[in-house]
Amino acid sequence: MSAVLTEPRVIEDYLVMPDAEIAERIDSARRELGGRVVILGHHYQRDDVIKHADLTGDSYQLSVMASQTEAEFIVFCGVHFMAESADILGKDHQHVILPDLGAGCSMADMATIDQVEDAWEQLREIGVLDKKVAPITYMNSSAAIKAFCGRNEGVVCTSSNAIPLFDTYLKNYDKMFFFPDQHLGRNTGAKFGIPLDQMVLWNPHEELGGNTEEQLHAAKLILWRGHCSVHGRFKPWHVEQIRKDHPGMQVIVHPECPREVVELSDLDGSTSFIIKTVENSPSGSKWAIGTEVNLVNRLQARFPDKEIRLLAPDLCMCATMYRIAPQNLAWAMENLLDGNVVNEIIVDDETKHYAGVALGRMIEMTEKKN
Repeated sequence: MSAVLTEPRVIEDYLVMPDAEIAERIDSARRELGGRVVILGHHYQRDDVIKHADLTGDSYQLSVMASQTEAEFIVFCGVHFMAESADILGKDHQHVILPDLGAGCSMADMATIDQVEDAWEQLREIGVLDKKVAPITYMNSSAAIKAFCGRNEGVVCTSSNAIPLFDTYLKNYDKMFFFPDQHLGRNTGAKFGIPLDQMVLWNPHEELGGNTEEQLHAAKLILWRGHCSVHGRFKPWHVEQIRKDHPGMQVIVHPECPREVVELSDLDGSTSFIIKTVENSPSGSKWAIGTEVNLVNRLQARFPDKEIRLLAPDLCMCATMYRIAPQNLAWAMENLLDGNVVNEIIVDDETKHYAGVALGRMIEMTEKKN
């Protein structure tokens, strides 16, 4: 590697470079860094970035895979909470880099640690916490909220393991407080037969989340008022229109979609579930998929013998994920060549410990169910 520069390279220099030069610079830096770096590409990432990834997958899956390498640098082409998870799960010598610090997650931003702690205190004041209440946070949340769950007998969940975790907590706790995605919580609760009137919605901008004390005491599941900006765009009429225009087409959606969409669909499941279902389907099968457009386009390219289309007629793209462009990746990689670690994501030790506790519970519970 070159001697450390006094100042890191500036991103503006890369924004004016031709695409071909950017791609060549990434590949060259990747070869020179060798096993010292691993590039992670989330399923929703744009194609001109994903082609440079060493590993692709869901956020938690990618963090686990990166932690199993000896790479010194983990360059996460995803969003902020994913990079935090990689730092939580990574080895002590590993440094996690997010090529664009503006790549956040609108859903994760809908629940701050201050709001969650305030909600928990309000529940305590009205006696709801006199019973056993488990806080459960979706992976799409900050490290601080994961740590909050670790401190309070709670757990982290993914869209892949929400069902076994709900099963465990419903058997051992009086109620659950699920955040930040109301739709995943509602769709999972419905699979256990929890009536909708026992699922209340907590609005962090209102006293008691906009509920009465009686409603909160009676609720089996308290859902945070948060949602995915991509999956929230799918509507029931999209399913109805597909069935009208394309008879025989199966509809498969992500459980972050609204309840009404999931009810009308044939199947729902995590990104990995969607991919495996399409992979294992026979040639000639027809699928309308309710998830991020880059993934749907990639499935179309992989399986030309199957009819695959986006469930919605308009573009459903993760705009914050799209902020990471090849230019950002080239900038981060060439700074590493110079000895400059830019945009490093560091979770403090205490937060990392308790977030790790919540993730450890998730792993233990999931393994028991398998």
